[in-house]
Amino acid sequence: MNHSPPNFSHIYVEERALSFPETTMVIKKFGSAVIVPIRHYKDVFNRPRQDRRAQKTSPNLILALRQNNFLYPGSCLSDASGNNNFYYNSLVLNCLYDCDYCYLQGLYPSANMVLFINNNDYFTAVLKTLQTNSPLFLCISYETDLLALERIFPYCRKWIEFTSAHPDLTIELRTKSADYEAIANLKPPPNVLLAWTLSPAEIIARYEHRTPALPARLKAVRRALAAGWQVRLSFDPLLLVPQWEVLYRDFIHDVFKNVAPSRIKDVTLGVFRMNSRFLKKIHSQRLEPDILYYPFDLSKRVASYNETHKRALMKHIYTLVQEYLPRQKIHQIE
Repeated sequence: MNHSPPNFSHIYVEERALSFPETTMVIKKFGSAVIVPIRHYKDVFNRPRQDRRAQKTSPNLILALRQNNFLYPGSCLSDASGNNNFYYNSLVLNCLYDCDYCYLQGLYPSANMVLFINNNDYFTAVLKTLQTNSPLFLCISYETDLLALERIFPYCRKWIEFTSAHPDLTIELRTKSADYEAIANLKPPPNVLLAWTLSPAEIIARYEHRTPALPARLKAVRRALAAGWQVRLSFDPLLLVPQWEVLYRDFIHDVFKNVAPSRIKDVTLGVFRMNSRFLKKIHSQRLEPDILYYPFDLSKRVASYNETHKRALMKHIYTLVQEYLPRQKIHQIE
């Protein structure tokens, strides 16, 4: 599989970020890109009347410095896995992949990618938070796929090395990438959790555009386990698609035929859910895909399947997974 970076035609750089060595490192990887200095990333990223779908076919890159909000309390729509001090950060805005069900389509006005290169400021914020909230569970890839970006900017490597020196910090790196090779030479710390999001092959082909196929992801999982990493499998979002019972049955059996259940730390299960405001915005931009036009129920501004369908879907997948893992290793996201 080709893990080379995409070809960005333009790279917008905040003037205050021009002198950073990280900026130089990224720019060198795109020798033919036009470099455009800008005052602030929002001048490009948040400008009005953008066509997000058109931009997604050929997004540009924006290099910026985050000034504040280095950590956010974890969302009720995400998986805390029993961790009280649960936070996430936004190292990157947007994702290289193009999943039809992704809420980022309704969150951001642009498909261009913003990379915040001042990693050390994030580290400082984490250390400050650890003084009052310890131990800390931090999801560093909540709004993007960092492993997919590792060839552009080594976020994963930097955060793994940082976390290994701070035992009261645990990070989760969630990904659909198959590029395990990008971090294969690192020693796996016990407080770093690699979490692979997996879906049936048919769902990947139809709805998870630009992502690696299921066999490639499973190969990456096996390599990570063989090297001693803590690995989580995430079956999320679970989707109501035609013949979903058979589809997910075959999928779960295939996963655990290829990955030894005893070596998996745990599994998370989550039915499709999205902020209703984001979903409404996506509807204003796209007449497809079909999975976003189910007659969703709304509860506390969250759109999801009705309770009957949610329970049937969750129960079915939970029962399948329980054939391979004990209950304490299966976490349901409500």
